[in-house]
Amino acid sequence: MRIRSRIAAVISVAFALVIVLALILMLGRGSQETPEALDLAPRISSFAAGLDPERPYRPPDVAERRAGAEGFTVLLDGGNAAGTRLQELGFSIQDGVDSATGRRYTLVMNEPGTDRAWGLYLIDRSAPPSIVVEIPHPNSDLRTEQMGLSYFRMVPGAVLLMAGAHRRAGTQADVAHRENSMFHAIATELAERGYGQIQFHGFHDSSQPGKDIVLSAGAARVDDTAWRMADRLTVAGFTLCHAWAESCRGLEGNANVQGKMAAANGTAFMHIEVSSTIRADERSREAVVRALVAARAASY
Repeated sequence: MRIRSRIAAVISVAFALVIVLALILMLGRGSQETPEALDLAPRISSFAAGLDPERPYRPPDVAERRAGAEGFTVLLDGGNAAGTRLQELGFSIQDGVDSATGRRYTLVMNEPGTDRAWGLYLIDRSAPPSIVVEIPHPNSDLRTEQMGLSYFRMVPGAVLLMAGAHRRAGTQADVAHRENSMFHAIATELAERGYGQIQFHGFHDSSQPGKDIVLSAGAARVDDTAWRMADRLTVAGFTLCHAWAESCRGLEGNANVQGKMAAANGTAFMHIEVSSTIRADERSREAVVRALVAARAASY
């Protein structure tokens, strides 16, 4: 009887251990489940379309910029502590999968409907950070947010920065010409890590007649990638103004603060001005982005 009791007890314990192990495995699988796949394009377009010159905006103060930039870089590195810090500044944080690429992302968006209109930031989680894609004038330089998203989707590890206010909201919302923005604070942190920047802008056809694109390195150094971009865009059929070799009627981007910061850090910066006609046509926009991506890929 004692032997049978001991055997029964051993069997009971073993059965309980099996159940516990099964529960642990089920919970582990659940925590690693892939998030629901969603199309990022409507989110990005909706955010940009909602920006208006009449909406409130105030620049973040020094402490807020520091907290936001530090929080973002911790988030970029995969840390969890950044969530609380960014949320204290009004940001929401969401992980997901882009249905167009099947790649994981982290989306950081500013607090809606307040003067803390400090930007939308997107991290591709499929590869280590590789390049910073910047949209400083959403809903002003129309469809540049679509070009930025296309570039983001074509380059694993890209990080996208988009301003959270219309450039004419108040007197300090133009993040391409203001250093006291969250956009610039985060761009600076990333440049100091050595990441290159590519920034999309738009111009009216009448501002540069006969040209499709103005290509510039701003205040930064013109490197081999810039020349390759020019070559690829020309081969793709676009007519260029090369800002480092000719006058481009004020579209050179020399006063751009991210370009100046890149020059100070010795990192790459490209300032891409695209005409209204090219931006209005989806196939043309995609052709521009493909040429830029191919030029960068040829650099490695």
